[in-house]
Amino acid sequence: MTDSAEHSVTPRYGQAIVQTAERLGLALPAHLTERLRHAERVPLSWQDELWEAFCTASGDPLAGLRLGLEIQVGHLDSVGMLLVTCDTLGEALEELIEYAPVIGDGGEFQLHRHSGQVYIDYQPHLSVRQPERVEAVMASMLKLTRWATGERFQPSGIWFAHAPLAPLAEYEQLLGCPVHFNAPCNHLGFAAAQLELPQIQANSALRDHLRRLADQTLTELGQHSLSARVQQLVRTHPRWGKERIAEQLELSGRHLNRKLAEEGLSFKSLRESVQQQIACDALQADKRVTEIAEQLGFSDENAFVRAFRRWQGVTPARFKALLGKGGD
Repeated sequence: MTDSAEHSVTPRYGQAIVQTAERLGLALPAHLTERLRHAERVPLSWQDELWEAFCTASGDPLAGLRLGLEIQVGHLDSVGMLLVTCDTLGEALEELIEYAPVIGDGGEFQLHRHSGQVYIDYQPHLSVRQPERVEAVMASMLKLTRWATGERFQPSGIWFAHAPLAPLAEYEQLLGCPVHFNAPCNHLGFAAAQLELPQIQANSALRDHLRRLADQTLTELGQHSLSARVQQLVRTHPRWGKERIAEQLELSGRHLNRKLAEEGLSFKSLRESVQQQIACDALQADKRVTEIAEQLGFSDENAFVRAFRRWQGVTPARFKALLGKGGD
């Protein structure tokens, strides 16, 4: 393993960045590319440096989007093959939610439905070049979904939580579907009936084998991932603070902070990312704001509303109104 299995990414995704840079004639620092060669996992901090170097060298505001459109199945490790060997698109998306940590710890996927539409949401946990990296994830998901279904997949649109990095027409020309910005969350939308689309590479025997490999990898990652254990505890006990979480991990609060800092993380950022996801899911389920504030341990409803506005850029009420419009 690398010196930091916690919060890591498959080196194959890093190799996709290097290959794209080479194709474009971009010079990336040698030490960033060399250390990918023999790594079993790449610490997220290394990936941060690679993304910063790639975007800076490119000078293209849509560098992340273009990279995402060049991602191949093999760049997603064994999970890429697992996804495309599933029988249907719906099954593949369920596997993506389950096994995304094998690809990397940069974010989480969720699935929700609204008014006959399905949305696959992406919640990033990134501090460096987040808009570009989110665009890469969403573009690659669109591209590979189209490929896996023999180009039968028809999206209703892609929604980004950030502001556009280039003119809207450039996005829609590259992605071939409607694109929206400043949305409550990042998601790809499509008609629910498309969950039943068959996949052209479906292979149940290979899928079952790859699922066993993915389960083994998840287990190995879980044994090392402090941040994953912290996030799981916060999901189960969202009202708990740092000291209570640290106690469950048999650490002091100070030691927990120090170990997380080694990964470039903090307890506060991890806790808030989980609280944000819980809040968004609860609002999508039409829970009352006072109920959510109590669930997450806020002192009152106003404190929760202020935090939510900081996380999402809109109030909970506005978030729910936007959901009612399909996220537009």
